[in-house]
Amino acid sequence: MAARVTSWIDHSAGTVDRRIFGGFLEHLGRAVYGGVYDPGNAHGLTDSDGFRTDVLDALRPLQMPVVRYPGGNFVSNYDWRDGIGPAAQRPRRPDFAWRSIESNRFGIDEFMRWCRALGTSPMLAVNLGTASAREAAELVEYCNLPGGTYWSDRRRANGAADPYGVTLWCLGNEMDGPWQAGHTTAADYARRARQAAALMRGIDPSIALVACGSSHRALPTYLEWDRVVLEECWDEVDYISVHRYSGNVEGDVAAFLAEGVAVDRVLDDYAGLLGYVRGRRRSHKHVHVCFDEWNVWYRERGGEREHGGWQEAPAMLEERYNLEDALVCAQYLHAFIRRANLVRIACLAQIVNVIAPVVTRPGGLLLQTIYHPFAMLSSAARGASLVPVVDGPTYEAGRRGEVPVLDAALTADLDAGTVTASLLNRSFEPLAVEVAVEGVLLERCVSAEVLTGDPAATNGWDRPDAVRPTRIGVAVSDGTARLDVPGPGLAVARFAAARR
Repeated sequence: MAARVTSWIDHSAGTVDRRIFGGFLEHLGRAVYGGVYDPGNAHGLTDSDGFRTDVLDALRPLQMPVVRYPGGNFVSNYDWRDGIGPAAQRPRRPDFAWRSIESNRFGIDEFMRWCRALGTSPMLAVNLGTASAREAAELVEYCNLPGGTYWSDRRRANGAADPYGVTLWCLGNEMDGPWQAGHTTAADYARRARQAAALMRGIDPSIALVACGSSHRALPTYLEWDRVVLEECWDEVDYISVHRYSGNVEGDVAAFLAEGVAVDRVLDDYAGLLGYVRGRRRSHKHVHVCFDEWNVWYRERGGEREHGGWQEAPAMLEERYNLEDALVCAQYLHAFIRRANLVRIACLAQIVNVIAPVVTRPGGLLLQTIYHPFAMLSSAARGASLVPVVDGPTYEAGRRGEVPVLDAALTADLDAGTVTASLLNRSFEPLAVEVAVEGVLLERCVSAEVLTGDPAATNGWDRPDAVRPTRIGVAVSDGTARLDVPGPGLAVARFAAARR
């Protein structure tokens, strides 16, 4: 089979916002305790702050510009004040969301120090489920004011003389979901969000705010919730959150490998809705999508496995990923890149142990299959998002019908003299692909990797590198690149390029 991808250097969907390669850390299972934070580790894998250094080393290549914290469902019954001050004096609390015990040994200050150690920026969610707008504003005060007020002085007394300068804030989490502590109607949530936005921006006018959008496309309130919230809060917010988790519940690999079609449909829905509300309000302002929860998650979520049995940091929701899961994750990133004018932030949920690319045990860690497409694209996708036109075959993708075999995303950073092509072959046959960018001469391939193999293959403690990217050669002649993409598989190639 063969396909051709053509693009034009002056036809872009905007500049790729690096924050689409964000992550998410929630107080859930072993994500925090035993994941990023393990002060009692006897294997020499923690620093003086109790942070797992091997986890930090594993996450750095993902180049996450932002990490969302502390939830997730956890935040809707969380009092951030429980997690500050001397650790020995912090209260142990029951966690409503995951039926676990929260020790509060890790809180806002520890998270800020961990962000500095990783080299990322914090994205904080406030509790609008069971807490008030005033408590949200007090957290902004604690984090962002230099001193001279009650909560900013408390931060200084807790060892942080300089403000944290948190610029990105989520106004609650999944408030449309009946499972959420403080679940309410769209109209009531919009009122809460407006109140919180006013008080929070009264403390720091420079912050950006994310409103809760629909948490699931299957809910009966999908998009109608978002419309009500946006019409009420348009002037107060900068982003609307979108969540989606994918899974191969039916065991239909062909359909699952076409999951990108469904992700594109969700983004189409939100592009239309945002345009509609903007038009109704006759507004010059743009509100963008913050896709702050996305991943493959379907195996470890049912029955008692979803609940912690009132234990502290129980092992739960520890999904084991295979190659087909990794290829679906790549399609999420492709969709975000192609819609650079719409999606400005996205967070892989989550980063350690809980539905995560990194899994730990006391003496080490394992990189799961989904780690690799994230690392491949995060390191390569830079600059303008070029609009790809794909001429190639289709295949029968089960319930999805006829779907293109090739899923592609292209970026160009001519200041750095590079073009990147990310090409995903959904079929089980090799695909010969030509890539051309009109107005640009592809001079040579700088680097190219492919991720392929048995779709059911996983990485395990006995075979940690069963699924990993390998280098490939790419032919370039007359400004056009030619490469073979195995099926199913992902190829990411970077080219030295210059305008013609």
